[in-house]
Amino acid sequence: MSEITWLGHSCFRIKSKDAVIITDPYDKSVGLGTLNQKGDIVTVSHDHPGHNAIASVKGEPYVVNGPGEFEVRGVFVTGIWSFADEVRGAERGRNCIFLFHLDDLIVCHLGSLAHTLNTQQIEAIGEVNVLLLPIDENTSLTAARATEVISQLEPHIVIPMHYSSANGAGKEMLEKFTKEMGIKEYTPQDKLAAKSSDFDEGTRVVVLEARS
Repeated sequence: MSEITWLGHSCFRIKSKDAVIITDPYDKSVGLGTLNQKGDIVTVSHDHPGHNAIASVKGEPYVVNGPGEFEVRGVFVTGIWSFADEVRGAERGRNCIFLFHLDDLIVCHLGSLAHTLNTQQIEAIGEVNVLLLPIDENTSLTAARATEVISQLEPHIVIPMHYSSANGAGKEMLEKFTKEMGIKEYTPQDKLAAKSSDFDEGTRVVVLEARS
């Protein structure tokens, strides 16, 4: 069984039986404090202080910051190029989507994606158990676009991310997204512990509380 904990913004700690992955580590300029995490693998989706603070992760992690296929400590990592804006990177540059095969779980981290996916990207991603989905009306996916991406990938579980901020302004973004998904009430969880046999048909949204 794998365990997923949200550390705020686009940063997660994903634990398999053999490795700890830290996605998109942020620095203190984001306003969420300083990360106090150790990892075996670090992924960087977007070259921005909110996503690329590798030095904030303790240990000597293997860093993946671009496309390709990698195997580290029993985890298979695939990087797929996309963009952090709707104009092919002209405003905010490229973004790397990461797919993790760990234990018996497939986790997709969309980074700072800001557009719907093309056919090649959908085919490269393939099956997804858990989708880590950015929602932000200004710098990633709007609520409406986010639901389109969910329809494209049809994951079992969606965990929204990227909307958190130090002053709590992200709550409005989360409410827009849950409303778009037809969710009236939700209870945030500390973490998600899952294995592939847990999943039913359809997609459900799991809201996590940020833990540093």
